[in-house]
Amino acid sequence: MTPFLTRRGALVSGLAFGASAVATGCDGRGGGADASTLTLWGPPAGPTIVLAYAADLSLMDTLAEKVAVKAWRSPDELRAGLTSGTIQLSVMPLNTAASLYNRGQDVRLLNVMTDGLLYVVSPDARITGPRHLKGRSLAVPYRRDAPDVVLRSLLAFHGLVPGADVTIRNTGSPIEAVQLMLTGAVDAAFVPEPAASAAILGGRLVGKTVSRVIDVQHHWRAVVGDPAATLPQAGLAVKGLFHRDNAERLSRLNRVLADAAVAVNANPKAAARAAAGSLGMPAAILEAAIPFSNLRVVEAKAARPAIDRFFSTIAAADPAILGGRAPDEGFYL
Repeated sequence: MTPFLTRRGALVSGLAFGASAVATGCDGRGGGADASTLTLWGPPAGPTIVLAYAADLSLMDTLAEKVAVKAWRSPDELRAGLTSGTIQLSVMPLNTAASLYNRGQDVRLLNVMTDGLLYVVSPDARITGPRHLKGRSLAVPYRRDAPDVVLRSLLAFHGLVPGADVTIRNTGSPIEAVQLMLTGAVDAAFVPEPAASAAILGGRLVGKTVSRVIDVQHHWRAVVGDPAATLPQAGLAVKGLFHRDNAERLSRLNRVLADAAVAVNANPKAAARAAAGSLGMPAAILEAAIPFSNLRVVEAKAARPAIDRFFSTIAAADPAILGGRAPDEGFYL
């Protein structure tokens, strides 16, 4: 594998979520007693760029005396932090948040931070749509988690059976999926941004022309039967007690992040430079990923129609993905 793709673990967790960001309690241990420090965590992904740029522009200065943005590396780390209480506020895949809520964890959804950032990347230009995956091999990170749950709904809509019509190789991270594709072990990789951008840039270093052959967001509209549908992949979820202790501050955070998302989309180069250190990734990859990350911040209740469509679609294949049912209205803040 080239140093370009492996240095500093550039894509170790990619977006399990697609995108995930975490804010611990203000004292750094998950509590809310000390309002002087706000630590925001996330993987190297689009929503975390929004967090980092908001901090760089001092947009969060009214929320705490000190704001820090740091990276975490896997969905397992996220779940462990939520369970232990070291993580109180986290951008995570919406299906993960719903599953935790339905299984009794005190997790609520504050907003949605991306309308989808999933792509199939491949050096094979003959793949132009989901049907062309038949007979192909596909690397997919995080079995039974995002993006795997989205892929299975997409394949089912097109009458394709994983394992029979499409060979699926699940990996522990998006970077592993990209590595398999670049070395020729699989035909394509189903990954979120910024792994898709890293695959394209990394392909150039090994003499391969890799491209986003399938825009999953575009094809998702057919799956849900709505030409205007979005793919609300990830959002900011909060432990209920933390929200009760910080409701007004979190409401202001929502507004700050909405402004920051607009700023990121308008200034991808500056946003990428601001986020590169916190995310541990080259700014060039982040800059290339931003236009394809569909970043915007919408309050959970306002986004609920799109979320309901998303949940009903992925649960049709496997209700256990959401913990057995769609979350009730108490899930949405």
